[in-house]
Amino acid sequence: MTSPYLAAFFAGAIALAATSVAAHGDEDHGQPAATSAVADKTTSAAVGMDDGVAARREADGSLFVPKPVQYRLGLRTRLMKSEALAVTVQLSGKVVADPNAGGRVQTSQAGCIEAGAKGLPVLGQRVKKGEVLAWVQPTIGNIERSGQQAEVATLDAQLEIARSQVARYEQLDGTIPRKDIEAARVELKSLQARRAAVATGLHAREPLRAPVSGVVSATAAVAGQIVESREVLFEIVDPAHLAVEALAYDPVLVDGVEEGSATLAGRTIALQFVGAGRQLRGQALPLLFRARSAEIPLAIGQPLQVIARTDATVTGIAIPQEALVRNRAGEVIVWVHSGPEQFTPRRVESEQLDAQTVAVTSGVATGARVVVSGASLLAQVR
Repeated sequence: MTSPYLAAFFAGAIALAATSVAAHGDEDHGQPAATSAVADKTTSAAVGMDDGVAARREADGSLFVPKPVQYRLGLRTRLMKSEALAVTVQLSGKVVADPNAGGRVQTSQAGCIEAGAKGLPVLGQRVKKGEVLAWVQPTIGNIERSGQQAEVATLDAQLEIARSQVARYEQLDGTIPRKDIEAARVELKSLQARRAAVATGLHAREPLRAPVSGVVSATAAVAGQIVESREVLFEIVDPAHLAVEALAYDPVLVDGVEEGSATLAGRTIALQFVGAGRQLRGQALPLLFRARSAEIPLAIGQPLQVIARTDATVTGIAIPQEALVRNRAGEVIVWVHSGPEQFTPRRVESEQLDAQTVAVTSGVATGARVVVSGASLLAQVR
């Protein structure tokens, strides 16, 4: 007979086994512990936690950006200092040829274009000052040509008479006054010069020479082309010596302009102020600047936004242009590094200083550390 204690022991063991099977029924025993840890980390990165190093926007609009994220974004800050800065004005300008390093080739008379020994110059070809670029064969009407030929025939007859007279006077040397012999010789030389001049006008070609050394920037000549007087056939510029002409609609600013700058393809062009005109052109005064950055390619007629620096000053903080960004409301702001991993937006007012620098006149105080590189990436943090 079985003991009641033994029956109670077996009953408890069976209940414990059933409980263990129920607790482990939904667990995947085939997945290692390391794989589960990787899955948990991936999930946390997907929701933006990533072990607590994800950037986030706080309720007050500031940003929490951990150090590793700052490094990945390439953030750079600078300590701000208020100082007196030169006031600048923005002017619309365009690239023009320097009058001392460029020129035009025009014909002084109507005629037919003939190529030189090296052919007609092409765009981009380098030429030297005085080099013959082409020839112009003058074209004259039949009546004018007939008149010149008749004049040549008349001069030939007069030359024959003058030669005979000089020969006769030389034979009578000593019996006639010496002055008569000299006068006859002078008359002969005069007729010879007149005859050569008229004959040259019938057949001589006009050479078209380069006025300066440089590069052919424009050409309108074709072999056999009939051109009119004063027609522009070639334009030559020196790429290393170009100028920029800007228009100032406020004549008061003309006297205070000192220098300028412009931006092209992310590169700054330094401009040296040459002078200003005193005659309105389209209700504006033209200002001439000489480009000092020869390594930056420019083209004649290319429009540029010129920022001219004047002798007036304004108190502000100079920061790079890329430090300014716009918030969702369209306001201009900068990001101030207010803590080790904290960035606060500050609405500012600014004035342009040059092509890459602005002067912040309000919104940032001296001693603040402002983000000068990577500010546009901070604005994308949500």
